Amino acid sequence: MKNEDRLVYSTGPDGRVVCPNCRRAPCECPEGLAGASRPRTQTEPVRVSFRRTGKGSGVTLVEKLPMHPAGKEELLKKFKRRLGVGGTVKLGALEIQGEHRAFIKIELEAAGYKVKVLA
Repeated sequence: MKNEDRLVYSTGPDGRVVCPNCRRAPCECPEGLAGASRPRTQTEPVRVSFRRTGKGSGVTLVEKLPMHPAGKEELLKKFKRRLGVGGTVKLGALEIQGEHRAFIKIELEAAGYKVKVLA
């Protein structure tokens, strides 16, 4: 399959996002990560780090994640639900409230990503 033929992002007739893997509006991928295909060749590891903030306990950052922005939103929703915390996607990086580097490392490795935890 040529690179031009690969579906990257699409919406269905009712306006919902269509998954590029299974090509269904509500994703039915067996991997469990909507819109996220395992990278064939991951050139560099996903970086998971922790940054203290001035007010609270800090945020866990997930950077260099080779995934479509819609897939990042789905993954962030999954993490927020499982951890019971807030979070956002800023400039392509996932920011999750609190210190959760170990949990995120385990989850991403289970999804097939190489992960590097930074101090």
